[in-house]
Amino acid sequence: MWTKAKAPSLAEMEAMAHEIFERLPKGFRKLCEGVIVRVDDFPTDEVLDEMQAQSEFDLLGLFQGVGLPFRSNDDIARLPNMVWLYRRPILDYWAEHDETLGHIVRHVLIHEIGHHFGLSDADMEAIEATVD
Repeated sequence: MWTKAKAPSLAEMEAMAHEIFERLPKGFRKLCEGVIVRVDDFPTDEVLDEMQAQSEFDLLGLFQGVGLPFRSNDDIARLPNMVWLYRRPILDYWAEHDETLGHIVRHVLIHEIGHHFGLSDADMEAIEATVD
């Protein structure tokens, strides 16, 4: 049984993130229209510098773009909002904690999308609770 166990690839983790996203509350998903979810092994050096991370393992995810509370109708065209999930730091966190990989991915996804909406930690916890 254990001889075939392996960490998910980038594509497998991205598919997992999209499946988890589809199970989030419909109203929450509707507000996320246009947000792109991507998975990469690690954040870029520029992101690490910008976030003042001590290590490439410090960030599990990141929202990049202009959050809804900060948009205006006068905004010029911009890149789409994106949520990045970082596979290797997530796998490292998973190895050190007693949580399922799906729970961790869901938590990071909700947390990063929550930044898009300017939600509080309590709001994000409430959304997570509806998915359990």
